Amino acid sequence: MAVIEVYEKSRGLAMMEDLYAALEGRIGVSAPTSCPVEFASAFAKLAVAQSCGKCTPCRVGLVQLGELIDGILDGYGVPEDIDLITELAESIYYSADCAIGYEAAAVALRSIKGFKDDYLFHIEHNNCGADSFAPVPCVAACPAGVDIPGYLALTAAGRYNDALSLIRKDNPFAVACGMICEHPCELQCRRGMMDDPINIRGIKRYAADHCDANVLPAKAAPTGKRIAVIGGGPSGLSAAYFLALMGHEPVVFDRRSQLGGMLRYGIPAYRLPRDILQAEIDFLLSAGITVETGIRVGEDLTIAELAEQYDAVYLSIGAHKENRLGLEGEDAEGVFSAIDILYNIGGDEVPDFNDKDVIVVGGGNVAMDVARTALRMGSKSVRIVYRRRVMDMTAQAAEIDAAKAEGCILQELVAPVGIELADGKVCGLKVQPQMVGAMPAGGRPAPVPLDEPAVTLACDALVLAIGQVIDYHHFEAAGFKVERGRFVAAKDGSAGHADGIFVGGDCSSGPATAILAIAAGKAAARSIDTYLGFDHSISVDVEIPSALPKGKAYCARANMIEVLPQEIAGDYSLVECGFSDQEAQQEANRCLRCDHFGLAALRGGRSFSW
Repeated sequence: MAVIEVYEKSRGLAMMEDLYAALEGRIGVSAPTSCPVEFASAFAKLAVAQSCGKCTPCRVGLVQLGELIDGILDGYGVPEDIDLITELAESIYYSADCAIGYEAAAVALRSIKGFKDDYLFHIEHNNCGADSFAPVPCVAACPAGVDIPGYLALTAAGRYNDALSLIRKDNPFAVACGMICEHPCELQCRRGMMDDPINIRGIKRYAADHCDANVLPAKAAPTGKRIAVIGGGPSGLSAAYFLALMGHEPVVFDRRSQLGGMLRYGIPAYRLPRDILQAEIDFLLSAGITVETGIRVGEDLTIAELAEQYDAVYLSIGAHKENRLGLEGEDAEGVFSAIDILYNIGGDEVPDFNDKDVIVVGGGNVAMDVARTALRMGSKSVRIVYRRRVMDMTAQAAEIDAAKAEGCILQELVAPVGIELADGKVCGLKVQPQMVGAMPAGGRPAPVPLDEPAVTLACDALVLAIGQVIDYHHFEAAGFKVERGRFVAAKDGSAGHADGIFVGGDCSSGPATAILAIAAGKAAARSIDTYLGFDHSISVDVEIPSALPKGKAYCARANMIEVLPQEIAGDYSLVECGFSDQEAQQEANRCLRCDHFGLAALRGGRSFSW
């Protein structure tokens, strides 16, 4: 009789798992600007290493595929090789027995289709034509180009004022971003190849918490040029701040009574306290920004009037209009827009949700924010319904976890199909159960209705958080070109239909993050300054501490924790705790100083001005 052995993980298997984990970490923080031809070659070799060797397409075809790509990299390629690679990859794709072969071929086909010009450049010039120069990965990944290694080193040295000055060279909202930035820089942190990416946002928050003097940089001589900035959100205020430092006279017009845009009216106070935001806005205004609130451009003032009165105009309105489900009953009593709720609370007007059962529809950060806010408004229960899986939500994982920790119920794979009313008031949401369907390449799986009856979820209030759009109709009538709900602009941000008019932020990119809006404001300031005939620079006079070798000791990432209030109703106090002194020191000193060690030491590692 055969003996069945009890499974035990062998030492060799454990080591292979460690190697795969190291490979996963390396790929996870790889810059998207890497050479696509080199990447395709490496991927083909990896697939060969994984092949069991049973089928010829995989055993032989993948080797040939790699050799053809390597020939191009080594300077032996000819244009006909691209067709040969395509034919070979298609043959492997349709004849390989398993995913090791046909998925490797699929990657090769996507590489050829998406980067044909790069393959041809290699063939014609024996060199890479990709824009792959990213000497400091975190800086390259930051939309605003903030000198991250620099302010980490300054924070480690206890020079918090200098750290904030360095951040504000590129990002005026240093304090706000320390609390709410989505930190794309961390996704490219090279420390992730060792253990975990550095908690960059946490260190920024620590430096902001310990800064005791906000000092404006030196301003350029007055130019006498006046710029109208339409929209007092992160993009408009960033542009205005930099333009003021350049010596111009920016005037910010906003339709609301207070500035901040979605920082004030879209992010709850328990994530970004209003007094902290206002203090930072006041600091930016002190650079020489004039403000006109309660002005609806397009109604109270026209773009034509502003263009006549000012030397340039920057349009940076946000996405403050909600999407709709398109269901009967959306205008009934008890149905709310998430944007309206957050807007009202931002203006200190709290709707009455006391002792109500609330349903929130959506899966983004706004849905999580409004769900957690509903608990603070006294709701008896809050249920978040989403037509896809929780893992497909666009909200950050930390936001989803926080919503669950505070008591929100997440119900996935249910799509709203009807709103139930009683005496003109909402009493329930009718939902159709869904299942996971086909998944497009690089996308999320589409939900597919199950052959099951729809069910009704009882509620006293229904909140819709299914995305925002731009209210662009007044501006379209004024001549702005609009495509797919966004303003069309040239690369320099100019609107094109009239000289001196620029657009940026959410109205150009679509609803995005605060750091993307800030980056758009920075770019707009540069473009407007150039348009006006100047070449000002924004600089900072800060000496960065020397980079010293710290060895190769492994150390886990420190995370900021959230302390939930004992009684959540009515409590809008800040929930995220900043680092302790020890945590900040340890985390800042985990930085590998890519600004000094590696390519950045030769060129492109640091710029003290732009």
